[in-house]
Amino acid sequence: MLASSIPLSLLFLLLPLPPPSLPVIMTPDPAVTWVELQGAPLSHLLLSPEEGHLYVGGVDHLYQITSDLEVMSHVTTGPHLDSPDCLPPIVPQDCPSASPTHNHNKLLLMEEGQGAEPGRLIVCGSLYQGICDKRSLSNISQLIYQTSNPVDTQYVAANDPRVSTVGVVITTENKQEGGGVVRLMLVGRGYTSKGPGDIPPITTRRLYPVVPPRRAFSQEEELGKLVVGSYSEYNNHFVKAVTFSDYIYFLFFRRDMWHKKEYRTYASRLCTSDRSFYSYVEVPLLCDGGYNLAQGAWLGNHSGKPALFVVMAAGQASTPVATSRSALCIYGMAELDAMLRRAQELCYTEGGRGSSGQEEAYIEYAVSSKCLKLPKGSLLEYTCGGEHTPNPIASAVPVQATPTFISTTQLTAVITATEAGHTIAFLGDKEGQLHKVLVRPDGSGDQYGNVMVDRGSVVSADLLLHSSQQHIYVLTNSRLSKVPVSLCERQADCQSCLSVRDPYCGWCVLEGRCSRKHQCQRHTQANHWLWSFGPTNQCVTVQSLQPANQSKEEQTQVPLLGGPRHVIVVLFIIYFIHSTHSKSSGFGLSSTDDDDTDGDDGGVCFRCLACVNSVWRCNWCPVDQLCTHNHSCPNQHTILNQRVRQLSVCNCVELFVWNLSFCIQLLSTCAEERDALTLHLALDVRPLPVCLRYTGVCVCMCVCVCVCMADTCFLCFPVQLYDCSAGQSDCSQCRAVPEEYGCVWCPGSPTPSCVYNQSCLSTPAETCPPPQITQVVPVSGPLEGGILVTITGTNLGMKYQDVMGGVTVSGVQCLVQPEGYQISTRVVCELQPNGKQMGGPVLVAVGTSPPGRSAQSFTYQDPQLLGLVPDKGPVSGGTRLTIRGRQLLTGQTSDLRAFLGSQPCYTAEEVKDNQLVCETGSSNQTGGVPLRVLFGKAERTIPHVKFRYLEDPVISEATPAESFYAGGRVIMVMGRNLDVVQQPIIVVWVEPLEVQRVKRRRRLALLTSKQQLVFNSTMTTVSERCSILSSSQMTCPTPPVTPEFKVKGVWFQLDNVRVHYESIQAKSFTYYPNPELFLLNREAPDVPYRFKPGGVIAVEGQDLTRAMTRQEVKAQLGDQECEVKTLDNTHLYCEPPEIQPMSVDDSNKLETVVIMGSLQVDLGLVQYDSNSLVSPVPLAAQIGLGAGAGVIILSVLVVILMYRRKSKQALRDYKKVLLQLETLEINVGDQCRKEFTDLMTEMMDLSSDVGGPGLPLLDYKMYAERVFFPGQQTPPLSRQLDLPESRRQTVEQGLQQLNNLLNNRLFLTRFIHTLEAQQGFSQRDRGYVASLLTMALHDKLEYFTEVMKSLLQDLVQQYVAKNPKLMLRRTETVVEKMLTNWMSICLYSFLKASTCLSSPLYMLYRAIKYQVDKGPVDAVTGKAKRTLNDSHLLREDIDYCTLTVLVKNGVEVQPCPVKVLDTDTITQVKDKILDQVYRGAPYSQRPSADSLDLEWRSGQAGHLTLSDDDVTAVVQGRWKRINTLQHYKVPDGATVALIPRSQKTPMLEGEEEEGLRLWHLVKSSEDPEIPKHRKSSMRERERAKAIPEIYLTRLLSMKGTLQKFVDDVFVAILSTKRAPPIAVRFFFDFLDDMAEKHGIDDPETVHIWKTNSLPLRFWVNILKNPQFVLDVQVTDSIDAILSVIAQTFIDSCTTSEHKVGRDSPVNKLLYAREIPRYKQLVERYYSDIHSAASGCYQEMNSTLTELSGMNNLVALHELYKYINKYYDQIIMSLEEDSSGQKMQLAYRLQQVAALVENKVTDL
Repeated sequence: MLASSIPLSLLFLLLPLPPPSLPVIMTPDPAVTWVELQGAPLSHLLLSPEEGHLYVGGVDHLYQITSDLEVMSHVTTGPHLDSPDCLPPIVPQDCPSASPTHNHNKLLLMEEGQGAEPGRLIVCGSLYQGICDKRSLSNISQLIYQTSNPVDTQYVAANDPRVSTVGVVITTENKQEGGGVVRLMLVGRGYTSKGPGDIPPITTRRLYPVVPPRRAFSQEEELGKLVVGSYSEYNNHFVKAVTFSDYIYFLFFRRDMWHKKEYRTYASRLCTSDRSFYSYVEVPLLCDGGYNLAQGAWLGNHSGKPALFVVMAAGQASTPVATSRSALCIYGMAELDAMLRRAQELCYTEGGRGSSGQEEAYIEYAVSSKCLKLPKGSLLEYTCGGEHTPNPIASAVPVQATPTFISTTQLTAVITATEAGHTIAFLGDKEGQLHKVLVRPDGSGDQYGNVMVDRGSVVSADLLLHSSQQHIYVLTNSRLSKVPVSLCERQADCQSCLSVRDPYCGWCVLEGRCSRKHQCQRHTQANHWLWSFGPTNQCVTVQSLQPANQSKEEQTQVPLLGGPRHVIVVLFIIYFIHSTHSKSSGFGLSSTDDDDTDGDDGGVCFRCLACVNSVWRCNWCPVDQLCTHNHSCPNQHTILNQRVRQLSVCNCVELFVWNLSFCIQLLSTCAEERDALTLHLALDVRPLPVCLRYTGVCVCMCVCVCVCMADTCFLCFPVQLYDCSAGQSDCSQCRAVPEEYGCVWCPGSPTPSCVYNQSCLSTPAETCPPPQITQVVPVSGPLEGGILVTITGTNLGMKYQDVMGGVTVSGVQCLVQPEGYQISTRVVCELQPNGKQMGGPVLVAVGTSPPGRSAQSFTYQDPQLLGLVPDKGPVSGGTRLTIRGRQLLTGQTSDLRAFLGSQPCYTAEEVKDNQLVCETGSSNQTGGVPLRVLFGKAERTIPHVKFRYLEDPVISEATPAESFYAGGRVIMVMGRNLDVVQQPIIVVWVEPLEVQRVKRRRRLALLTSKQQLVFNSTMTTVSERCSILSSSQMTCPTPPVTPEFKVKGVWFQLDNVRVHYESIQAKSFTYYPNPELFLLNREAPDVPYRFKPGGVIAVEGQDLTRAMTRQEVKAQLGDQECEVKTLDNTHLYCEPPEIQPMSVDDSNKLETVVIMGSLQVDLGLVQYDSNSLVSPVPLAAQIGLGAGAGVIILSVLVVILMYRRKSKQALRDYKKVLLQLETLEINVGDQCRKEFTDLMTEMMDLSSDVGGPGLPLLDYKMYAERVFFPGQQTPPLSRQLDLPESRRQTVEQGLQQLNNLLNNRLFLTRFIHTLEAQQGFSQRDRGYVASLLTMALHDKLEYFTEVMKSLLQDLVQQYVAKNPKLMLRRTETVVEKMLTNWMSICLYSFLKASTCLSSPLYMLYRAIKYQVDKGPVDAVTGKAKRTLNDSHLLREDIDYCTLTVLVKNGVEVQPCPVKVLDTDTITQVKDKILDQVYRGAPYSQRPSADSLDLEWRSGQAGHLTLSDDDVTAVVQGRWKRINTLQHYKVPDGATVALIPRSQKTPMLEGEEEEGLRLWHLVKSSEDPEIPKHRKSSMRERERAKAIPEIYLTRLLSMKGTLQKFVDDVFVAILSTKRAPPIAVRFFFDFLDDMAEKHGIDDPETVHIWKTNSLPLRFWVNILKNPQFVLDVQVTDSIDAILSVIAQTFIDSCTTSEHKVGRDSPVNKLLYAREIPRYKQLVERYYSDIHSAASGCYQEMNSTLTELSGMNNLVALHELYKYINKYYDQIIMSLEEDSSGQKMQLAYRLQQVAALVENKVTDL
């Protein structure tokens, strides 16, 4: 083409447009679409049926996706600092194994909304022991619930990525809590070896309602759980959880512990309403062919009946590893439920045995329950079980199925659909394929196709079917794919449709298309829809049809020649002539609507071409922009369809151009047939539309060019117009345009420009002018270079190769970057290093032309960092750092980056030359990190200065929790590390009430709108800055809120740490309306209020105390304060100053202002009343009254003075006692320190043994024996059932039935109440029966606990009516002893853990023994020189010295040195030697001192056997002294040996019978026959030893030495750094509930209950008797010291004030200073437990599995003795109860009596 020479030249070219981009990637099969996601392996997929949104959970990522696979929202959930060995929150110092850990999604469930409330998305991960969050279904980035400090009952999912977790959400009636509904989540999870090992396989979690102190996802005591004896043995691998009818089903596989120990798949069932798991029953699923491991499951329909579809794999040998052999098996729900009911019925009524006598049902999970023989019909009466029914039940008979489909590739997922009455299964496998199987009614299957979804990637078990039933969503490793269930529409003709054999497809005869059955309008009539699986279906053939297509707007006769089915063909013709369908096979009806011909959005030219090039006979009207079947248009010019137009021999041809807004005739000419037309086009159009840059040329518009004859057009084609001058502003740009465009640089007049080559009137330029530089950015850079310099200008080359090597900056070559180059206008180069600071211009050279030179000068600089403020901040970041320095504006701001270690510090303000402000990011660890600032590639640091990342601030308390709208109320915040925060603020999230109302009306519409995705970004907040007082305190004034807004949330923003107020104390922050204060003079507001000096001002108001206290209110009168005396809800009383204050504004008006936070209320003016009233009383009367008043006042003063003198004296005595104690402790301080040093040296050797084999812990059986039956020689735990063999089996059967009776709560409570009502039932009997019951019910602790709670509730009821403070003070009832035993059972694991109490207790015991043994101990009286008990203090001054004897032990060559005293008896020496030789060994495993003799060896033959008593013993009168080493004169360093005793030595106690009295160090009592002249000297000696300070000094010395060990024990008991024992939390919560239920609001009463139930009932017992826990010997001297320590612990737990005086016992004086500190420990312990979550008993159950060897038959036999003793009373009590009659309890007890002792009954 040629262009004429006109001012604006345009050229038409046929240039193809780029195709539109698709939002979703297509696989090789274009019908399968997919989207690639992060977080591989993706694990869970969920579909919201209402919105149609998809939710995908993977590793560290969570997605919300539309049904068209567009990502709506994406949340990152990890990695975070965590360790499976540690409990959250994770503190690096406390958890050294913590490291950044990936968060694997374990659960993804949907919680339905309540009423108008939207639903929630439940997300559980593997981090933090498997805690869960709640998120908005409309926007997953919006968190609805998340806990930062979870408790152990909130651990839901498995913390191991390899261990499966399944769950299901149910909604049931809330019968236990007074009606309404309750939403629960039942969770099945496998066993994990790390973390809490006491979480049952199946638990129930609360979702709604959650009222504090309850917590979401918490496993509460009243919610059911599957009790398991051994968690590791019963390791269930869960596959699926579903609900059906009124039941919940779990599918899992595990090792069969009952039969062959092989792995099997099980289905278990629970009633939806069963909170206690009484209805739990499971049955094995057998799939013929050895397929034993379930991989996926789906609850669908087979032949119209519900069925469970399970894909199973064959296990590898006897392992849970699946092989590639797999199959699909189908189990009908009716058959499954029938087998489960049969197992229940057999275990209820037949003892678990079937009609053949074989065991067909049994009790699983190693619990103590057994199958029973209850009355027939028990299952009908107790469909969901009861307290007396056995559980959990397992069927020994499996449900059997034949494989429907077998695969050699491991199947992993299954989902089913029903189409036209046929069941179709879609099976995913390990290789990424989706198999399609038609399931026949007989259970067989035909595979008719498969789709490769994601090659080599495992298909997740979560297959989902879209609600339209048209697509399946398939989740693989990193993809979510959308697979159509069928591709019927792909089959163009009948033959291909029927041959595809797809059960979804069939040929719709009259519509002439392949479709699904419901899509064919006449599918209900015979032969109108031909199923592709039908064996006899034949296609209808049409041999001839003219015309082949027809517009629906035209009617015509269609001649037809058809096949064999003429009747159907006639209907076919008539139907199509009157139909509105647009296509058929062989005949079609076209619609000429715009939508049918709409093409790309490129313009009318594309729509025109789509119309005239279509297979339909459609024509285009360019002026009307209409596609029509008519051959003429409403306006001129018609473009005919390409199939019907023909060119005449010689016609006049016109050339037209159409666009959206104009039509221009370009040319009119005539041409001969077949002649080529050479058209010269000229078009003058100004202005041109907006340009789009395309291949270097500015494409201005797309037009449709057509050749027309008359009003009919042909040969339409799209062209593009361009202008050479548009966008080509200089020579280089013009010459860079591709040659095919013909653009040249024309230097002619008036100005040089870029034009089309034929439009240039002068010679085009061959070369371009030299470069010109207009700007250089930046103008400075570091010496090291490395930054990018951008140079802009003109004629900077036609390509980047033109300037390569031609750019210099300050004389240094700059490396050109190709990606930043723009033709002629921009050069980007990388600055190279330079050794010195210097400046210079920038030069650009292009070819041989002179280089361009910049007007700006570029400078090489050396930036320096000088300082950093502040130097610390929280690890979560958010601290704004100010970095001082020089030449910081080096390079561009984008080149400037700051780092703290490896973490970026984000620039927060505009950078100045001497200052840089940045905000710290988060760090994964604490400690110092260096500051680095990068200027491009140049790095600068501050020498010897580090920024310290400190632990995040933690808020533990924030009070008060209320404010009013005006704000300003000061919130006192307590916590730790608060001083690391730079900008603490309190934030209130508010929302206008109008928005609230709109949301309420249109909630559902708003939830589905995409505006919800940015909800958080539009929230309105108000905030106030907080003031930090210390590391543990700060104050925050509440922000003001206008009443038009509703408060949605309150949080503290501590830099990057956000702490929601609700998470601090499980309580929300509340805003109330402002308090209302009335004017002082309400009747006349303008008149001042008259005030008489000496009085008070009373201010009336409303709601004054709803969010305010007296201490916070200020009242101002003029320039002085009016002191607030009283504040209640309606009145404020303040006391003004006596003297009238000054006005604040120098006027005489006194204004009264009350200030409440930010609220200031002006109450009006006040006027002091100075007029004094004249007294009407006569002067004489006044004098008399004055005199009388004076006498009264004088008397009162005398009484007051006497009282004050007495009270001051008492106070002086108290302070004097404390001062004396303090002085004594200071005086003995040096001695204590020396003693303590010696003791710690000894204990360091001991501590290495503690925690290992050196900690002599008793096993549980011995522990229980000593606690349950203290002081008994042969307790029932150690006895066997003593019965003749002929009666044994019968008696044991009866006792087993008695055991079943005890498992009935009604029987047990009746039994206990009946016994306690008997007069002969003593207190000792009560304790004994309680311990026997504990033994008998030991393996069913939850039941035992429930009974104990029921009995305690009755006990509370009794004491509330009398004196509640006396409850649990003593052990007077059966339930109180049951409580003692229960605490002992539950706390055994706490005692057993060496880090809890056993280790500190053992260290205290050893420290006491070591200290006692260092001083003399009287062997007869037990008194010792070193003790804490003044009654066991050896007051005499005994001379002694320490000896070291060398003990020869067996064949050992090296003797063992042992320290002894020369005053020790021989037995004491033997005990000390045994302590040293058998150090760390349990006391029961070492020989007794009485079985050994001590032999003193000197030389080869000198052997002397030493004993306490021999012929050398000293006898004085009636006193005989026990022999000591001093008696035998054994020297220091003597060699001794312990040898077996050859003959029995007479006991020393025999001397008493001979009239001799034994003594060791002191004589127990003086002889009355001593002469009188000797008694006076003895009295003097007694007086000399009676100086109390001397003895107190000894006691204080011992106390100071043992202080650390006593503290360690108390702290171990009362510490809450680790979670308190679950039993303690559980029982304290129970006591709190009881107090609340009975209206007891006195905290002292609840404190006493807790003290009586735990410290005084259990801990004091352990402190006084460490032999209950440890295998040690407690001597009298050690017992005396432990008694003092135990009494101190008791005093610490009381609420009464601990005061001492001169008459106080010495024991109380010793710890007078420590007891207040211990009291604080107790109070904090109680408070922390109160704020913690409730506990459960699974930890106890796992501990109790050790008790399998305990003989409870003996306990049952002992209990039966009491039944026999009170038999008639018990029977009568049971018969009186209607429920007991219904359960036949008396009858069952009579059966027991008949079996145990052949008692004659009424049977």
